[in-house]
This record gives sequence, structure tokens and C-alpha cells, in this order.
Amino acid sequence: MYAVVKTGGKQYRVEQGQRLRVERVGEVDSTVELAPVLVVDGGTVLSTPDQLAGAKVSARVVEETKGPKVNAFTYKNKSNNRRRWGHRQTYAVIEITGISAG
Repeated sequence: MYAVVKTGGKQYRVEQGQRLRVERVGEVDSTVELAPVLVVDGGTVLSTPDQLAGAKVSARVVEETKGPKVNAFTYKNKSNNRRRWGHRQTYAVIEITGISAG
């Protein structure tokens, strides 16, 4: 059984026991519910909103990590306009604890 869940504006294919790095969803050791977009159980596929009304995917936040540092530099010619900036995204590592079709 697997499901496709939506979190942080992205979709991920998940199975029970899988660890996944997503955008921050909660505190460490907390339980979160993810919205399923599709649930596949053998030959049964649940995809319509009516079928997915009772379906849920539960996960536990294992840890928080950071992504790579992104450095950027903007420059405008002949005006002494220069700016350096950076960004480092924070992520949560979650472990899928259960998928129920409802």
C-alpha cells in the first residue's frame, strides 16, 4: 500500500516506514497528519475527494535539518549598487507511521 501526499506545495509518494525530508511541518517527536491525494492498495485506487474523505496518512517528525547554503549577489552597473545575500532552508525529516484508506 502506498499513497501520494501533499505538503509544502509538493507531492510525495510514501509508504509505511519510509523517511522523508519535507519542509517544516511541526516540532520534533510530534505527530502530523498529511493530506492524501491518491491511495493505492493493491488493485484498489482511491483518487476522488469522496473516496479520500476517510483516508489519512500519519507521520512522526524525527528531526530537523538544514539544506545547503544558497549565496546570491546582485549588481547594477555604474551605480555602485551591490548586494550579497544568502538563504538556508530548514527541513523536517518525517517517518510515515501509518496509511489508512478509511
